[in-house]
Amino acid sequence: MDPAIRRQTIADLLHRTAKRYPAKRGLVCGNTRWTFAEFDAVVGRVAAGLSRMGVGHASCVAVLARNSHGFAALRFALARLGAVLVPINFMLKAEEVAYILKHAGAQTLATDSGLAETARAAAAMDTAVQQFVWLPSEDLSQPVAGMTSFDELASTQAAAPETPQLASTDLAQIVYTSGTESSPKGAMLTHDAVISQYASCAVDASIAHGDVMLHALPLYHCAQLDVFLGPAIYVGATSIVTAKPTPDNLLPLIAKHGITSFFAPPTVWIALLRSPLFDDTDLSTLRKGYYGASIMPVEVLKELARRLPNVGFWNLYGQTEIAPLATMLGPDDQLRKPGSCGRAVLNVETRVVDDDLRDVKPGTGEVGEIVHRSPHLMLGYFHDDERTKAAFAGGWFHSGDLATIDEEGFITVVDRKKDMIKSGGENVASREVEEMIYRMPQVSEVAVIGVPDPKWVEAVAAVVVVKAGQSLTEQEVIDHCNQHMAGFKAPKRVVFAEALPKNPSGKLLKRELRERYRKV
Repeated sequence: MDPAIRRQTIADLLHRTAKRYPAKRGLVCGNTRWTFAEFDAVVGRVAAGLSRMGVGHASCVAVLARNSHGFAALRFALARLGAVLVPINFMLKAEEVAYILKHAGAQTLATDSGLAETARAAAAMDTAVQQFVWLPSEDLSQPVAGMTSFDELASTQAAAPETPQLASTDLAQIVYTSGTESSPKGAMLTHDAVISQYASCAVDASIAHGDVMLHALPLYHCAQLDVFLGPAIYVGATSIVTAKPTPDNLLPLIAKHGITSFFAPPTVWIALLRSPLFDDTDLSTLRKGYYGASIMPVEVLKELARRLPNVGFWNLYGQTEIAPLATMLGPDDQLRKPGSCGRAVLNVETRVVDDDLRDVKPGTGEVGEIVHRSPHLMLGYFHDDERTKAAFAGGWFHSGDLATIDEEGFITVVDRKKDMIKSGGENVASREVEEMIYRMPQVSEVAVIGVPDPKWVEAVAAVVVVKAGQSLTEQEVIDHCNQHMAGFKAPKRVVFAEALPKNPSGKLLKRELRERYRKV
């Protein structure tokens, strides 16, 4: 039998949706409007153009760009060729981008006008990048000289080549996550892993054909890309794409396009509530609200319920390695189970276990680690067998998150086993920030923790012990970090201490620091 007969890849999903709903509005970004048939045709031409550039099966193509119709089309064009998408956080500094480019071995880098300088600087740092693709932006922009433009690719007359060797088990993307180490890890996700996750999203997050969904959070992040954009295209919902997640842009877009479905981390929902535009904007079409990346404060949930009484809310929990959805708390349980991340979704089995992989006792408050089994899960970490082995110890994927579970099976995350900080929806590895601060010669010891914050939900804070005879200010530490790493990783607050708390074996007691400095 021809393998293509039973093939199910990310690219096939768009093609099949275009056959079902050819004339339906598929994607809107700025002044660009595509029906699903037009979207599919553009993807085919872009794939053909990329093929002529030498991009093919298993080629790693990195993307450093803000949200646009070009980003969305490129994602599906790469899938059609069997190439591997490597999305990169556009807030990273050039040296951080270069690490990912080198580690992934990417030879092609797609970028936009606003990030072209960073892209070129990173590529020049001893990477394998040989060619650039320029992507259009939401607002009108001009192609960058020396780069193959998206418009040029989209005007290709030849048909995209057939890839008979492409299978659902092939690698679709390598998504880099900060983890808790100083160097990011590349989670390898196959087509079938991502599509299994799409099915879980459609069923448990009620993503449906009739939705008009606003995509405002960065597409480099797996939540927006694979929990919302991918499933929306899978089921035939309309996608409105923007690169500006600010209230003065989002609220008018909701009214203009009759948005019914919107995802954002708690920080953005809070910003919408505080906007002077909120009460004067017609939000009557909005029916589905989603949040994730960090816990929504209960008082904010109550305010959302009061001011958006016709909107149901979903809390979606997971991580990059599981593509990324793992558990869900639905609208009926938001105020009944405040702070919970819910229960496992359709294609996931989740447990809360002790160090010996025994289930903790439900309803007792006993804390354990969240572990999963699922077809959503990654193959492993790219070129990192040691960390892959550790992540799958005992035949379960270890999330690194500590939680309790109640009698009904609802899970509540209480801590992060490896001190991950989630600030404004972005993962920040405390060790990475600590190592940066340790570069300062005045520093004797430092511990980086997350502390509650009304804007960021969790803010990066550094507790610093200064060497005897030396002096250091809060602003000097913040400026040092901002100079060498992405701004979201830099501490928002710095406090100075005479010593850091440790147990008798010398282990740093970060939980004690978090309690001590909760109101810093």
